[in-house]
Amino acid sequence: MNTIHTIGYEGAVIDDLIATLQMAEVEVLIDVRDVPVSRKRGFSKKALAEALETAGIRYVHLKALGDPKPGREAAKRGDMDGFRAIFNSHLKGDDAQEALHVAIDISSKTPACLLCYERDHMGCHRTIVAKELADRKAFSVRHLGVREGLAKKARQNEFLEDRVAAFG
Repeated sequence: MNTIHTIGYEGAVIDDLIATLQMAEVEVLIDVRDVPVSRKRGFSKKALAEALETAGIRYVHLKALGDPKPGREAAKRGDMDGFRAIFNSHLKGDDAQEALHVAIDISSKTPACLLCYERDHMGCHRTIVAKELADRKAFSVRHLGVREGLAKKARQNEFLEDRVAAFG
């Protein structure tokens, strides 16, 4: 059974996000933000795609799986029932249905991860998208948390391995 991962970058730095994805052996990041821009350095579409490509991870943006503005506004107000109703209605649209098929196709062939902003997957539409994918294609769902300091630890381990190899 394939696994579809999800991850949110709230409070994270790009290097730790990438290291977390690498640790989970993710090969494709599927951005499910309606508007893939961020005030957080490294997380806007172009910069994110470039950083991922450098790390050997493919980037795909599926705008149609993004939460539309009314859904984001409902969530921001704390109206989670309204948010879910708006997003579930959005998912029934033709564009979203086509994007779900694309996500299924990608995730069936290679380890993939859905990306959005919220750290807590329970308050994010990516959980609804992941459940829809799991229901349609029998994926298991694994929610990842960005591990703070992971990139630095990985660099330290590489340094130590290089030192051991040089003097071993």
